[in-house]
Amino acid sequence: MAYTLKIRENESRQEIFDPVRRKWVALTPEERVRQIFILYLLNVKGFPLSHLSVEHAVTVNGMTQRYDLVVFDDDLKPYLVVECKAPQVKLTQSVVEQAGRYNSTLRAPLLCITNGLEHKAFQIDFDNGVITSVTNF
Repeated sequence: MAYTLKIRENESRQEIFDPVRRKWVALTPEERVRQIFILYLLNVKGFPLSHLSVEHAVTVNGMTQRYDLVVFDDDLKPYLVVECKAPQVKLTQSVVEQAGRYNSTLRAPLLCITNGLEHKAFQIDFDNGVITSVTNF
């Protein structure tokens, strides 16, 4: 599915509009992947814009880190954690572990990693310590 991204030139660098942060940000390969995934969540999955959060700080093992994207449910509890990578970055176990570290604090039942070309999703049962691959995200 094709999405229309808002892209502009600003002082010799390309920028893309992020509707979640409501501002223009530098257009990097990873940011392009994030913005396409945001449009997918909004236009295909029907999540409201107000339920999305981009690049906010989270404390993991006493260290402040920033997650890429979190979707909250109607009770404003984390529902989905998304880790975005540039298209040339392989979705390895270390990428899953990175997203998992963020989610150890957030405790969302769904986790997704994407490089725009490949997507992997997992359902997490924190009570039983079970992680299941989700094939039909």
